[in-house]
Amino acid sequence: MLKGVFFLVKKMFLNGTLIYLSSYQEEKTKGLYKVSVDFNVTSEDYHDISTLLYSETFDVEIPERDLTFRGTIHEYSTSITNLYVKDQVGQYKLTLMEVGHGAKG
Repeated sequence: MLKGVFFLVKKMFLNGTLIYLSSYQEEKTKGLYKVSVDFNVTSEDYHDISTLLYSETFDVEIPERDLTFRGTIHEYSTSITNLYVKDQVGQYKLTLMEVGHGAKG
């Protein structure tokens, strides 16, 4: 059983959108994956990332771990709430929980 293990993972895909990561932590609870990541979002990418995160449930792919699952947002926070100001960078923290077998998302 994995419990809060850090791996050197540099990228993940949410619904096919590539996101470069600054940190990655993975664990398994009751047979389901829980992944916590940090990543930077620039003012140029803010709209696209925000729109993506509104989906709340995603096809999650972590190629460096050979891991794919359907996941939903468990926790989410950002260091900046208005990235519409040019040349700003916000740090996002996102925890995704695998959707259980038979669950709809």
